[in-house]
Amino acid sequence: MKDHLLDFIQFMIVEKGLSENTVQSYERDLKSYLTYIEKVEQIQSICDVKRVHILQFFAHLKSQDKSAKTVARHTSSIRSFHHFLMRNRRCDADPTEHLDTPKSEKTLPKVLNIEEVEQLLQAADLSKASGYRDRAMMEVLYATGMRVSELIGLQLEDVNLDMGFIRCIGKGNKERIIPVGKTAIEVLEVYIRQSRSNFVRSSTNALFLNQKGNQLTRQGFWKILKALAKKANIQKELTPHTLRHSFATHLIENGADLRAVQEMLGHADISTTQIYTHVSTKRIREVYSKFHPRA
Repeated sequence: MKDHLLDFIQFMIVEKGLSENTVQSYERDLKSYLTYIEKVEQIQSICDVKRVHILQFFAHLKSQDKSAKTVARHTSSIRSFHHFLMRNRRCDADPTEHLDTPKSEKTLPKVLNIEEVEQLLQAADLSKASGYRDRAMMEVLYATGMRVSELIGLQLEDVNLDMGFIRCIGKGNKERIIPVGKTAIEVLEVYIRQSRSNFVRSSTNALFLNQKGNQLTRQGFWKILKALAKKANIQKELTPHTLRHSFATHLIENGADLRAVQEMLGHADISTTQIYTHVSTKRIREVYSKFHPRA
């Protein structure tokens, strides 16, 4: 079974061009699925799997208190895997053909208000070279709504300071051009021209570097973000995606066109972007309840 999984993962990387994080998510889900399936007595090969076995696996996940969102993600991974086996004639039947996708609970993304964003941006210590790097990263994230994987993947040639835009390679290896505001451009310019050289150890075009001169990792960024949030005394739960959510929400709250926000975020489907309109509606209700004399 694991040979089939390896072939599927290779297909996702080469044919689909999916990001490393997305591929890793598929792999984790399918490894847990196959580990369970291999213990079922009636199953000698992956082609012996029936719909009932997959439903039993979902029941197993729920018995471990996995959320509906997690079960839904596993469903998507399993369905893609069996579709792959069917298309490539590894199996004669697809057990996911009449499989319903569990409805995941809709949760609104957590966002920072404008004051909290400002506190976070100001938390970097500009007496150090790393402070300019950290400030530049936060400014770019909030100015563009990039994913963290996109941010740390930026190369020097992706940034056009004169024209005020950044070229970004997103999910599915899709390119998009995102405008960048004056403040972020100014901070980036200082970092690139004065601070970045403090990190360079060898020839590299990576924009954001760590102390060893290598391209900054997701884990490295996460540590920096947690330190800045602590220094800024932000009490809310903060993740690398929070600034992306805040970027989209603040744009829509200030009247930005939903299609334009979709384009900047790199969402393939506008329904994904529409969740931010719910965030804004919630904010409007809060303001009304707080300030309207007859609320």
